[in-house]
This record gives sequence, C-alpha cells and structure tokens, in this order.
Amino acid sequence: MARNVLVVEDTDIGQDALELALARVPNIVLQIVSTAEEALALLGENTCALVTDLNLPRMDGFELIEAVRSDPGRQWLPIMVISGNSDPDTPSRLVALGANAYFPKPFSPAEVRSRLEQLIHAS
Repeated sequence: MARNVLVVEDTDIGQDALELALARVPNIVLQIVSTAEEALALLGENTCALVTDLNLPRMDGFELIEAVRSDPGRQWLPIMVISGNSDPDTPSRLVALGANAYFPKPFSPAEVRSRLEQLIHAS
C-alpha cells in the first residue's frame, strides 16, 4: 500500500527538483503543495513524511514544523527540511523544533532519497 509524502515548496523549480529526486522512492505517492496552510489541511492518516522548504509565503517552514509538532496526533511524523536558508543558526533551530533531517540547497537527490527512505521505514 502506497503512503503519501507531503512536499511543501513554493517554487515551480523546487517542486520539479523534489519530484524528480523523490520519484524513485518505492511505495510512496507525492503530494506537492505551495503553502504551509495547504500542508496542514492535507496532513492525514496516510501521510508518512513531510518534506518542507523554510522560505514559504505567509506561514514559514519553522511555523509549520511547530504546528505539526504541537499536534499530539502528528508528533511522530518524520519531517525533512530542504532549504536555501543561509542563517547559520538554522540547523540548531531545526533540531530544537524537532525536524528529523536538514539539507541545504543545492541538495544531493541521492542523499535526500536515502534519508527519506530511512525515516519512512523507521516510523
């Protein structure tokens, strides 16, 4: 049974890159949205992982992670962040918020794919 991986990326180029990078992960269906609000509305029982950018319109990726982690029914959800955010405090801030992985852009598709598979199988 395929499970959903929800990708939150607001640029067409970023969406295409993540779709190509994650397309070969077995037994998943990618859902791609442009905003954190859309992601929160779509998170469901069949969602097995969240992959998000940080620089999103209105509600940023940090706020999205906080919202997911504050929901008792979603605290277990693996969260990967792929972002061009250049703030040196970003990695430690993401760890404190409960993100499971962080990849700065540009990212290695093979590394992202491998880490996503690890997170899905561990959850």
